[in-house]
Amino acid sequence: MARTVWDSTVGKKTVMAVSGLIMLLYLVAHMIGNLKIFFGADEFNHYAHWLRTVGEPLMHYEWTLWVIRVVLVVAVVAHAVSAYQLSRRDIRARPSKYVHKKPRASYATRTMRWGGIILGLFIVWHILDLTTGTVHSGGFEAGKPYQNVVDTFSTWYGNAIYIVAMLAVGLHIRHGFWSAAQTLGVGSRTRDRALKAVANVLALVLTAGFLAVPVGVMTGVVS
Repeated sequence: MARTVWDSTVGKKTVMAVSGLIMLLYLVAHMIGNLKIFFGADEFNHYAHWLRTVGEPLMHYEWTLWVIRVVLVVAVVAHAVSAYQLSRRDIRARPSKYVHKKPRASYATRTMRWGGIILGLFIVWHILDLTTGTVHSGGFEAGKPYQNVVDTFSTWYGNAIYIVAMLAVGLHIRHGFWSAAQTLGVGSRTRDRALKAVANVLALVLTAGFLAVPVGVMTGVVS
């Protein structure tokens, strides 16, 4: 049954919708946590340490964090694979160009695929920068996320990569949230306007919230 559902177009769209909503919930929590940086190094570093001790003593050190990471990896992979396969299926269904031009889609819709690629590359860079420290500038300090964040956003390329990625996040959420609602049967003629408004608000709030951190470093508010 699972294979039958996965092989169907509806099944793949449902996987995309559910995995997208899981990642959206994570983004909301992640943004709120990031904003703690404006309360100072002690507050931010304590928050980062708390993430590793959630669930103790039932859960061992970092176990809860690793459970979250595994769920996110599964969601990202499921989202990317289903998006790719749906794209290939769409191309096979219409190998020749349309005779009549399709109505002009929104910018967010037309950039969903490229936005997904940008976000995939950003996730790899973000992990190598602030989790493993492999590509981190200024000397990565384990256990000192506040200083590591300041180091990253003290470089022009760190800011450029992050800003481009967060703009892509906003566009992706703006279209993806409404699309997921349609796939899961939440949308209707009477609800579409409200769903689009929610999508716009979510995209705006998350983009502004994430961009507040590099802007804070660049302006000296966070130092």
